[in-house]
Parts: sequence; structure tokens; C-alpha cells
Amino acid sequence: MNANTLSALLVTTCIMLPTMAHASTPPPVFSPEQEARIGEIAADYLIAHPDILVTVSRKLQAQQLARQQQQSALRVIALQAGLLQDPETPVVGPDHASVAVITFFDYQCVFCSRFTPALEAVMKAQPDVRYVFKEWPIFGNRWHESLQAAQTGLSVWKQNGPQAYLTYHNAVYATGHHEGQLTANDIRDAARQAGFTATAPDEHRSALAKNSALAEGLGLTGTPGIIVMPVSGASPDTITVFPEAVTAEKLQAAIQKASGTPSVVR
Repeated sequence: MNANTLSALLVTTCIMLPTMAHASTPPPVFSPEQEARIGEIAADYLIAHPDILVTVSRKLQAQQLARQQQQSALRVIALQAGLLQDPETPVVGPDHASVAVITFFDYQCVFCSRFTPALEAVMKAQPDVRYVFKEWPIFGNRWHESLQAAQTGLSVWKQNGPQAYLTYHNAVYATGHHEGQLTANDIRDAARQAGFTATAPDEHRSALAKNSALAEGLGLTGTPGIIVMPVSGASPDTITVFPEAVTAEKLQAAIQKASGTPSVVR
């Protein structure tokens, strides 16, 4: 057996192991002595060619990610009405948009803060997309300002509409205050920039409860959680779920995928 044949055999065997574990056990092909010798040869080969282990690891990771995306996409399809049709959720973008970007976020989340410039850039480059903002103040029990900022955002949306909401949203993140640093004054200043005139925001308990239940149903474990999907006719092949912040380039690639024109992002 030459080196190339052994390499291919090792990669194939490692990838097939999870499947073989569930199959019926075939009769032994080699004697115990032969199996021991094969193991020694394989071990020596792997030590001499560690790049094989890297290749196997990458293939297994790719398979795992593909399975996770498939499961996430199926959950998105099952819950798409709550993602796309909730009248209590702020939406920016045209009614006729064919693709939606849905973001679950908390104003105190440092990763959400880092993602905001990327989202702003994509919104400018892709104004034909519908952008859905799911207020999910997961830090509300730790920092009251997290909940206050979410409530104020929904009140701005209800009173002044999408552009005012976007002004407020970006103004809060522009403070650079997160992880407990956001203040009530920060929130009031952002609301004033958006033209919000009420003395206090509504509590919006129903909207926030729905968002929390929706996020849990999607399997999201933190913020930001980002979903890119067609507005109608979504399938697992056209949905992308990002369980963390991503670059503008990856977000745009997901939008193109949802629209049926995928591109490669390196």
C-alpha cells in the first residue's frame, strides 16, 4: 500500500467513523495481530504526516457546521411568521423586499456594538433589503439600562417610525458604552436625536416576551443572533444563521445567497 492510498484510506475512515458507529458490526476481516500491525503502521504514518490530521479535522468541522446550519434553517422555517410578520417589531426597508436580515441584539452587548458598523455598511450598500430588529435585552436582569434601552427603542419605533428608530439604534451604539457602561442619559440623548418626545417609554412586555421566546425557539444562546432569509419561499439552502457577529462581507454574501445569487467570501 503506497502513501497516497494509505492517506486516502485514513481520511475516509475517520470521516466514516460516526456513521459506522450506528451500523451493525460486521464480522472481523483481520486477525487481532494484523489489526495491531495496521494500527502501528497508521500511527507511524500519521506522526510522519500530521497534515492528514489537519485535513480530517477540517472536514469533520465542515460537516458539523453544515449539520448545524441545516437544523437552524429548519427552525427558522418553522418560526418564520414570528420573524417576518410581527407588527410590534421595528422594520427598516421596502415592503417589496425579497430578502430579510433579522438581528437579535442587546444594547449592552459588546459584540452587538462591534457588529453595528458592519450592519450600517450593508444597509447603505443594500437598501433593497428588509432589516428586522428584534430587541432582546438578555442583560436586563443584570443592568436595568439594557431593558430601558430596548423599551425606549420600541417606543421610538411606535411613535416615529423606521427612520427615527434607526437613528436611535445607531445613536445608542455610537456611545461606545456597553457591558454595564450604558447610562440612562445615553438612552435619553439617543431618543432625543430620534425626536422621541414622551416622558417615559412604554414597557412593551408583550413584544419583548415574544422576542425572547422566538430566540429560544431558534436555538440562539446569545447576542447578536443574525438570520438572513428570503421573505417568501425560504428553504434550508437559502437561509443563513449566524450565531455571532460577522463581517459586512459575510453578511452581503448571505444576502446574495438568499436572493439566489451566491458568492464566495474568503
